Amino acid sequence: MARFPKNDIMSLVEASPRYELAESYGPNLRLGDLLGARDLLDASGQEGLGEMALGYGTAEGDLRLRQIIADAHGAGPDDVVVTIGGTHALFLIAFILCDKGDEAVAASPLFPPARSALEAVGASLRTLKLSFDRGYRLDIADISGSLSERTRLVSLASPQNPSGVALPRETISDLLDVMEKKSPQAYLLLDETYREATYGDDPIAASAVTLSTNVISVASLSKCHGAPGLRLGWAITRDPALREQLVLGKFNTVISCSPVDEALALKVLQEREPIIAERRELFAAGLARTARWVEENAPFVDWVRPDAGAICCLRLKPAIFDDLSVTRFYGELAKEGIRVANGIWFGEEPRVFRLGFGLLSMADLEGALRGLSAAIGRTARRAA
Repeated sequence: MARFPKNDIMSLVEASPRYELAESYGPNLRLGDLLGARDLLDASGQEGLGEMALGYGTAEGDLRLRQIIADAHGAGPDDVVVTIGGTHALFLIAFILCDKGDEAVAASPLFPPARSALEAVGASLRTLKLSFDRGYRLDIADISGSLSERTRLVSLASPQNPSGVALPRETISDLLDVMEKKSPQAYLLLDETYREATYGDDPIAASAVTLSTNVISVASLSKCHGAPGLRLGWAITRDPALREQLVLGKFNTVISCSPVDEALALKVLQEREPIIAERRELFAAGLARTARWVEENAPFVDWVRPDAGAICCLRLKPAIFDDLSVTRFYGELAKEGIRVANGIWFGEEPRVFRLGFGLLSMADLEGALRGLSAAIGRTARRAA
């Protein structure tokens, strides 16, 4: 009966605290940001929402939407399948590629649904533990030892969630070479949801989907674009047979996405440049303030500086915080009205936590960091 494991990350879609530092994205767009007074979706005569027929969409997704997604990834529209969020894509890929007993490899810490989708279909999951002390960097020699002829899927994220650490393109290429030799039937799934969430003028990495027909890119509108409520994501593959299975899998689970969601998603992506540019500045400011806070609290915490995204991982120093003090720390945060993402949500130890610096205004981020310092100070004194 317990096909899906319980994880307290579900609290993120329930009640919100005064200071939300556990979330992983920036401020939400509002419908008024996308639609004008006449409810037009664009200036080219496309129907307004009031005139839209609420019928089924297509199983593969609206062509205009697939085209604009493909253009941002160096792919073609026939490589794209639109899904109900990125998590839907993760589940379809696991369901299609992994029979019960097939091997899959994932790197931890990781986004919980990436793990639970593989476990739910009965895959034998080999988890490669990435090290905080090594900056959550992937070592090809380590992951090579987890590969075999029975491996059907390697599931990674770049940038990673919860750390925001990205995989260099050279590392991905080297991994594909190793997979070709050791696991010739395996696909590399890369969750690239944070790929465009760079800081300020930092360059945006090219999608890895162009490296091989064995690469599958998954992403959504949730993190970079401020539209998690649209529940709109995609999977991109240059393997026609896999792409066909994704379309069939989508049809047999949800039939299609909502045409309203697809129309709004198209509008978001048509406005991609200003939306993302604004968020890159917000994320850069949030990162800079977080970096100063880490420096100010260096006796108590370590961190891994992220490459992209509105998130980072921090660790309460073992010399200052014993296990009981770590538990007390979370209790003190609750008293301050602060929530961070406990490392155990992602397969990490609880002294590690994900801090999101993109959702709150700068004034609220300042207040949250002051409260975080107070909670650390009270708990650290008890541990001394």
